[in-house]
Order: sequence, then structure tokens, then C-alpha cells
Amino acid sequence: MSHSGAFNPFDMARSQFDKIAESIGLDAGTRELLRSPMREYHFSIPVRMDDGQFKVFKGFRCQHNDARGPCKGGIRFHPQETVDTVRALSMWMTWKCAVVDIPLGGGKGGVICDPHNLSPREQEQICRGFVRQIAYDVGPVTDVPAPDVMTNGQHMLWMMDEYETIHRGRYPGWITGKPVGMGGSLGRTQATGYGAVYTLREALKGLKIDPKNTTGSVQGFGNVAQYCIELYHKLGGKVISVACWDQHDKASYAFRKKDGVDLGQLRSITDRFGGIDKVKAKEAGYEILPGDTWIEQDVDILFPAAMENQITGESVKKIGKKVKVVVEGANGPSTPEADAVLHERKIFLIPDFLCNAGGVTCSYFEQVQCNMNYFWDEAEVLSKLDHKMTSAFHAVRELAEKKKLYMRDAAYHIAIDRVASACRQRGWI
Repeated sequence: MSHSGAFNPFDMARSQFDKIAESIGLDAGTRELLRSPMREYHFSIPVRMDDGQFKVFKGFRCQHNDARGPCKGGIRFHPQETVDTVRALSMWMTWKCAVVDIPLGGGKGGVICDPHNLSPREQEQICRGFVRQIAYDVGPVTDVPAPDVMTNGQHMLWMMDEYETIHRGRYPGWITGKPVGMGGSLGRTQATGYGAVYTLREALKGLKIDPKNTTGSVQGFGNVAQYCIELYHKLGGKVISVACWDQHDKASYAFRKKDGVDLGQLRSITDRFGGIDKVKAKEAGYEILPGDTWIEQDVDILFPAAMENQITGESVKKIGKKVKVVVEGANGPSTPEADAVLHERKIFLIPDFLCNAGGVTCSYFEQVQCNMNYFWDEAEVLSKLDHKMTSAFHAVRELAEKKKLYMRDAAYHIAIDRVASACRQRGWI
């Protein structure tokens, strides 16, 4: 589940884009504009550590495209973060906002650090230092960050406080994913996982499969994976295997229970980074297998909901014969080589930037609520989210059926066309 040294997510994002740009006949100028971020910021964040020593952390913010609205995208803390990962994710955010038709562009940020080894005070200093570096290049009408891998509502609050201190005002709409009561939206925690399952529900309807007769295997046990499992279970499905990263062993493990995992029980033995306690899981009757076995399980549905580059040209060969649907809760979990095999095997794919757009859609709702200073109840947020995700899914599936396209290609067609059209209407190209 870690970043692979040889794998470059930006090369993958560009190759996906190039393929669609070619098929929709995009002109050379538009291609050049959309192949790279319009702006990117690289900076150093000096922090006095708890031992009194200074340490310098490297930070990035990429703004891929803002033709359709302010840039939007998370800030992740990861020891293997690279600027190419941030570039790729900012590009995917542009397509993600466009495919669900919200008036935002794509951005992404990152800091090379490992929160596992940092005290809360040190993390706060990184957050405030990040904002000090880019305070005049981001804002509620230009670039709106959010949490991502290993960041949370507390990090966003520190960043908001620093931004408001610098700009001497209250700007809750500048950053999303904040705690409820401090400008956060109800439903935000569930949004990405629930959004993925709303699209799965629609896919199963189209395939004439009753969710109650399905089983699933999940990679990841962070926020997205947990809420995917929660709503999938509510639909009647049964998850039999969950894989997650073990920080102590620096390895991943799969926890399998053939009669179905107990979500509440697993949550009760999980650390704040989504790592499941092996000893307690074994006591509770789970088989503990190597992490990469999540993909080999005899299930109907695979949920890659961890990191990018997990279903590759090699690992795709291990997918069981029974698998009918892949639900991409993570960003960029399948490589183009894997896509070719999934397509050939007629496995129905719900592509990442459509599938996991529930998070950014709810972030958009949070921004709207902050800007009007009026907040909706949870039922209203989730009903609006369901409506957005369902209509986006049907638009993509209809185009896929009409033009005999793979689902990922259909989603790209819609997204790239919307962004290119906005650039043309603005007179940029």
C-alpha cells in the first residue's frame, strides 16, 4: 500500500489524458494547457522540533486548472510524498470536479513528513508553516484545500486559524473538512465512502444484481474504506476481507472472515491511521493473511480504497473469476495495463474520479454553507450528495453505453470536454 519507487502517478495521469484527448480530437494548444498544472508552489517549512532542533520539511501546492472555478483539493502528509504525486492528484481533482459538475477546478497539496513520528505541536507548526508560505496564493475564491491522507479536521483548523490571522478576518470558506461546529459540514466524514457506494448501488441496478447476494473485499481501513463498508452492509452486502497497513511492522495485512467482517468490532481495534490490531483480530476469529491477498478473494466486488498503483499489470492477473465490479474508492488505484485486462474481462469499473467524488462534492457543500453562514442538517447533506453522485454516474454510464466506451474513458470524455469548453469560453485557448 506504499508508494512504489518506479511508479510515477503523473506519467499515468498524463497518459490517461493523452488517450482521451486523442479520441475526442482536442487541439494541440488545449492539450498542452491541460497536461500540466497552471501553477505550482514548492517551499520549505522550518519547524523547531520538541527537542529544540530545527527541521526543514518540504511542501508543495499544485493548481492544475481553475477555468470552472476555484481550485479544490486536499493536503496530504506522507513520508514518500513527491511533487509528481501532487501534480497527478491536482489533475485528477480537475476531472473529478468536472465529472460531478461542481463549479470548482483542481488543486492538491502535500508535505513530506510522517505524522506517526510527530507530536501534535510539531504537526501544528507544519500546518501553520504551510499556510504562511502560500497565504497570498490561496483563498476562498482562488484555491480551497481540504484533508487528505494522514491529515484531518484538526490540521484544517490550525491552517484556517493561521490564514485568518494573516488576513485579519474570518474566512471559513477557505478550507473544508473542518470539525462540525467550526464551519464543518455534517455528513462530510461519510461522504467519500457513501458516495462510492451510491455509485455501486446504481451500477448493480444496471447489472441486475441484488446487493444482498454479493460479497466484497476491501483494501484500506481508513475513513473512505470504513464508510464504504458501512453503507455496503446497509444495502445488504457482505465484506469478507479487509487489508490495511501496519505501521509497526511496515507491512500490510488482510483480515479475513468468510462469514463477514464485523465493522464495529474492527473499528474498536483500529488505530487513528486505520491500522487494525493483529493480536486482537486473531482473538476475534479473523484469519491474518499477507496484505496483497485482498485482490485474490473469491468475491463479487473489489473496493481498492487505499493508495494509488495497487491494481497493476501483474496484480490484475490475481483477480478471482467471480469478480464483477471494481469500486475505485482510492485515487489512481489501477494502472493503464490493469485497465486493459479489466476491460477485456468485462469487469464493470466505477472509475476513481467519479467513484470517490463524494468527498469533494461534500467539501463543495461545506464551502457553500460557510459562505452563506447557514448550515444544513445531515439528512439534507446526504440526500444532496446522493442526488449529485447518482446523476453523475448515470451521465457517465449512458455515454459509455451509447459510444461503447470503457467507463473510465466515458468519465474522462465528459470531464475533459467540460474543462476544455470552459477554457475556450474564457478565451484562454
